[in-house]
Amino acid sequence: MGAVRVINDDGHFHSELRNAGSKLVVVDFTATWCGPCQRIAPVFEQLSGKYPNAVFLKVDVDKCAETAAMQGVSAMPTFIFYRNRSKLGLCQGADPSGLEFKIQQFYGGGGTDDTGIPSTEHMDLSTFIEKAQCECLNESDDHSLAQCLESEDGYLESDCDEQLIISISFRQVVKVHSLKIKAPSDKGPKNIKLFINQLRTIDFDMADSNTSIQDIEISPKDLEEGNPILLRYVKFQNVQNLQIFVKDNQSDCDTTRIDQISILGSPISTTNMAEFKRVSAKEGESY
Repeated sequence: MGAVRVINDDGHFHSELRNAGSKLVVVDFTATWCGPCQRIAPVFEQLSGKYPNAVFLKVDVDKCAETAAMQGVSAMPTFIFYRNRSKLGLCQGADPSGLEFKIQQFYGGGGTDDTGIPSTEHMDLSTFIEKAQCECLNESDDHSLAQCLESEDGYLESDCDEQLIISISFRQVVKVHSLKIKAPSDKGPKNIKLFINQLRTIDFDMADSNTSIQDIEISPKDLEEGNPILLRYVKFQNVQNLQIFVKDNQSDCDTTRIDQISILGSPISTTNMAEFKRVSAKEGESY
């Protein structure tokens, strides 16, 4: 059974976003006179039952003109996705498969995932990674950083020795709660040093000598099972880039291998409300 909440005024919309906390919020900006909106409405209702750990809202753009304008809604239907009152993305048009794809992209599995961390509290930040600005020093030509940031087959491997420096940049400021590193128990990283908000990728001499924000020793079990590696959360509240220095691996192998890196946390809303103008519209007026 679906659980779509109908929003009839601007205050109600902001209240629902606030109360949702870190749950995914899916908002259908619709209008009674919009044919495509009415066609996809039953699909939206079904999806709300299929993804129970998300909050589904339906906003009538004529009744909530100010909200529609502030959210940049210019066509119906428009679906916008939020978490922690931060906009994650949107899709437009009555496209059921496209809508569900976006929900799956941001949903995070619901409940408690295989990391043991409730997905309603912390999400996989992969959609916030700016991959074009990521870099890895001493990566193998055949097994690069990009391969361990993807969910498909592939892995990252060091080249001439066991050390790696991994630099990960985000599209917006995030809070980082934990890392999940999947790797073989013999070739996976053992001791790592973490740095944040560096102006450029640090080199190996700097990584070895500079004081990190946190040093971690990873167990073989955590690598095999992909268990979350908890960080000192208070120190990772304002992260624009994260750099990981892999000092060695579990069994002093010639090279280090990482099958997958996941970063768990939450985005920080960077919306500047001063950029918006107050806009009102009369009932029945389109956007």
